[in-house]
Amino acid sequence: AAARYIASHRAGWKNAKHAEQWTNTLATYASPVLGALAVSEIQTHHVMRVLEPIWVDKTETASRLRGRLERVLDWCKVQGYRTGDNPAAWRGHLENLLSAPKKTMVVKHHAALPWREIAAFMAELRQKPGMAALLTEWIILTNCRTEEGLKARWEEIDLERAVWTIPANRMKAKKEHLIPLSQHALSVLHKVRAVVEPVGYVFPKPPNKNSLLEQPLSNAACMALLKRMGHADLTVHGFRSSFRDWAGESTNHPREVIEHAMAHQLQDKAEAAYARGTLLERRRVLMADWGRHCSGG
Repeated sequence: AAARYIASHRAGWKNAKHAEQWTNTLATYASPVLGALAVSEIQTHHVMRVLEPIWVDKTETASRLRGRLERVLDWCKVQGYRTGDNPAAWRGHLENLLSAPKKTMVVKHHAALPWREIAAFMAELRQKPGMAALLTEWIILTNCRTEEGLKARWEEIDLERAVWTIPANRMKAKKEHLIPLSQHALSVLHKVRAVVEPVGYVFPKPPNKNSLLEQPLSNAACMALLKRMGHADLTVHGFRSSFRDWAGESTNHPREVIEHAMAHQLQDKAEAAYARGTLLERRRVLMADWGRHCSGG
């Protein structure tokens, strides 16, 4: 039943790894308990035998697994293979037997550098040679997510307007995002153009005789750089927290401008309606201030 559900939905999943994750979690955790049962025989106590052993230690995996079991069993009901309520349903059912996932999970935040230490870090970073150092500086100065920075392409960058337009398919919220580029960010691009042609990926991997395809630099290269700098405790993504703390604690920039710069979806509907635009020019001032702070200004 699980295999048939996955096969029928695979075409609608954007990420190719999605089907693999479904298959692996169901095979690893559900099949040992449910695999020998007819789907019509599966009851709540069977589902609990699957979920309880991993609910606390692997909450995120267990929560996703529960959702997958619910969907497969719903599919079985529509197909006529079982009747009655879904034993993997959360609302009004398993929520009475298991703790809420959000209250169970231990949230792991990305390690971040205190914002007061950014200028000293950036001064050291700018002394490091190589593309990984330039990429790390770019990610920090533009406050983009790591994956967005890794896959930045020259055709996305308008040097005349000093704007980087990240397409919707690369954004977490699936919405096009414009980043105003400060003079400090533009200087990174000038350094890159001095060593590579401004086509394709902005931060490409060095040419590899075993691969003719152009590839972007990886996050591992940035993490290795941080380790060499004596900051193995940090993550590249954590610099977004440094930016957010700096903007919130030491500037007078409005919250909606800061949240736009973070490419966050505003939770408050009234606030979101008010900030319907991109606030590009107000963010340009914010990013210029951030660039100056990163340079000790």
